[in-house]
Amino acid sequence: MMRSRDTMTLGLFFNHTGHHVASWRHPDAQADAGVNIRHYLDMARTAEQSKFDFLFFADQVAVREAHPDALSRSAQYTAHFEPLTLLSALSVVTDRIGLVATASTSYNEPYHLARKFASLDHLSGGRAGWNVVTSTAHAEARNFGRDQHYGHAERYDRAHEFLDVVRGLWDSWDDDAFLRDKQSGAYFDPAKLHALEHRGRHFSVRGPLNVPRPIQGHPVIVQAGSSEDGREFAAATAEIVFTAEMDLASAQQYYRDVKGRMARYGRRPEHLHVLTGINPIVGRTEAEANEKHAHMQSLIHPVVGREILSTMLGGADLSSCSLDGPLPDLPPTDASKSGLYQNIVKLAQREKLTIRQLYLRLAGARGKLTIKGSVEQVVDKMEEWFRQGGSDGFIVQPSYLPGSLDEFATLALPELQRRGLFHRDYDGETLRDGLGLPRPESRYKLTPRFP
Repeated sequence: MMRSRDTMTLGLFFNHTGHHVASWRHPDAQADAGVNIRHYLDMARTAEQSKFDFLFFADQVAVREAHPDALSRSAQYTAHFEPLTLLSALSVVTDRIGLVATASTSYNEPYHLARKFASLDHLSGGRAGWNVVTSTAHAEARNFGRDQHYGHAERYDRAHEFLDVVRGLWDSWDDDAFLRDKQSGAYFDPAKLHALEHRGRHFSVRGPLNVPRPIQGHPVIVQAGSSEDGREFAAATAEIVFTAEMDLASAQQYYRDVKGRMARYGRRPEHLHVLTGINPIVGRTEAEANEKHAHMQSLIHPVVGREILSTMLGGADLSSCSLDGPLPDLPPTDASKSGLYQNIVKLAQREKLTIRQLYLRLAGARGKLTIKGSVEQVVDKMEEWFRQGGSDGFIVQPSYLPGSLDEFATLALPELQRRGLFHRDYDGETLRDGLGLPRPESRYKLTPRFP
């Protein structure tokens, strides 16, 4: 089955107030969470006590473009901390949990990100991970001197080269390069320092990096693409891939497809963790879970629901459409190539959903799978996907914070552990150790190069 390990991998997705689009409106939510460091400190401690494998932060380098009425009713992508800065702070109050941040290859430079993630890996004792994304939002492009973002194919071509440069920079110093010998006066061995001298289509980077080789060799590489290009990129480079499949059959197909591509890159399938995004709503009974979900759904303003659906569909204009009518035929765009876009259109057609029904299905969990029910029902569903080859685990996306995280941690996690589906403690010291991933060898180990 190409399983990565015998127990589930569980990441925790921190969307500051929670993952539900109306999370900030819940009476028990921390409404100012995006800029409340105490909130993040508390959540990180809870996550580590619960033995989550890693924390995950998404990011976008722009305020989301939307109708002002919709935007003013949303806490998403408006005001929150830059994730690498935040994770550096959280590294001080945690010891074992992985720390994964999103950073775009479209609007950064390789040297910048190589330096930042290497620094985070040292600050955290080897717990850093990089979610490699290619930006698609026009608002981001206009913050970086461009009228339009890069086209789909160019984004991925740039991303491949970007990642190769970053990995080369992480190998700038051999693991034992720093002598720090006070008696001899030798601070480092110059034979163990390497200049990259990269000249490519998109980047020209000499190197070396002015941070020692990361503790993990390379921070763990995370990726979230479901398109054809995204799947190939994941097979070639990713160690965790974050998916948004909505049914088991689709998840099984994705799982087999991506892991089946890895051999052509000389990679073993167990070195990639395929994780499905889920919005778990756990109750002591099914009725209690349904009540919780209904309350969250009632907080979605129709303007926000339609706008979120439009965003998921690459900015499709739905403003003239009746909320109680079907999703119209949409003109093909660059965004229509994405896996998320295609999954939404298929869902609407398969179940003949109105726009209102579609946004209620998707906007709350922002296009991820909602699993609701009693403890047993939620864990049964997770176990089915895990055992039936749909995933190696899950990215857990609590509806609102802190309440939904506390509920999952106190109700579902103990049952997962009782069934032997989730570990009771961390393995090893680094994120790689915990995930059973090999530590990469330096590219210079067999063919040393000198500045």
